[in-house]
Amino acid sequence: MQKNLNFEDIEEAKALFGPHNDHLKAIERNLEVKIHSKGGRVIIEGDELDVELAGRVLKELQKLLRRGYPIYVSDIDFAIRILSADSSVNLEDIFLDTVYISSQKKVITPKTVVQKEYIDAIRRYDMVIGIGPAGTGKTYLAMAMALAFLMKKEVKRIILTRPAVEAGEKLGFLPGDLYEKVNPYLRPLYDALHDMLEFDQATKLMDRGIIEVAPLAFMRGRTLNDSFVILDEAQNTKPEQMKMFLTRMGFGSKVVITGDITQVDLPEGKASGLIQIQHILRGIKGIRFVYFSEKDVIRHPLVQDIIKAYEEAERQSRPMEN
Repeated sequence: MQKNLNFEDIEEAKALFGPHNDHLKAIERNLEVKIHSKGGRVIIEGDELDVELAGRVLKELQKLLRRGYPIYVSDIDFAIRILSADSSVNLEDIFLDTVYISSQKKVITPKTVVQKEYIDAIRRYDMVIGIGPAGTGKTYLAMAMALAFLMKKEVKRIILTRPAVEAGEKLGFLPGDLYEKVNPYLRPLYDALHDMLEFDQATKLMDRGIIEVAPLAFMRGRTLNDSFVILDEAQNTKPEQMKMFLTRMGFGSKVVITGDITQVDLPEGKASGLIQIQHILRGIKGIRFVYFSEKDVIRHPLVQDIIKAYEEAERQSRPMEN
């Protein structure tokens, strides 16, 4: 099949096709099509479904350009992923939903349908539990939402916490500098934070206690009012730790819990609090579960394939284990 498209505005067409036609090449790589361009005209050749999808992608990206959205090569991959799953999706509804603008003027927006569902859930529900593989933006988007809530004065502080699995409940009794002991566990949270705020700004907010990064054991005995609280790597909480954390929630607070139930690092035989709450909390009004899959991985395309391969291997091995 062959499809002809004509984009009358030559400058718009250049931005749409990308430098050296990189955007068109990305569509060719992702779909079984060949694209020929001259000026603002493109000819797409290939199987009917792929040709129609390629045309739809270009038309949707053109709408984004007209709304002032700068298109990058990575956006082509996301657009194809979204539209191949559901061709009726309007990319503007997803890509133009600005969550936060970082200090580097980087606009943070959802890149998949589930990411959009996730940030909408955070806006609407007091507690959101995001479950899925690494690289799906669970923690990053939660942190961006937390900063947006803080800047709009909808909360008074942000608390970022993670379980320090190997240190367990003995953190308070460790010799030496406690933060040196647990810092490797908290490093990913600091990295995400500094990706969104200038270093000095982040340091000032932490010094004033407006942003706190702490191991989960430090939450015991506290009541967290007017706070945006993120519990990361929640698959590594024991049931009693999870219950302790959940009951810290105070008035005017938002809680986001994230984790990957396929990557539990607890000692063998120890139950995961994140796995357990899927059954305990389901059905409670005000709590929303959002599930991510390999389709939501926002990393190198190979990561998506690796996750899929592991899931397939696990499916095949289950009958052998019985």
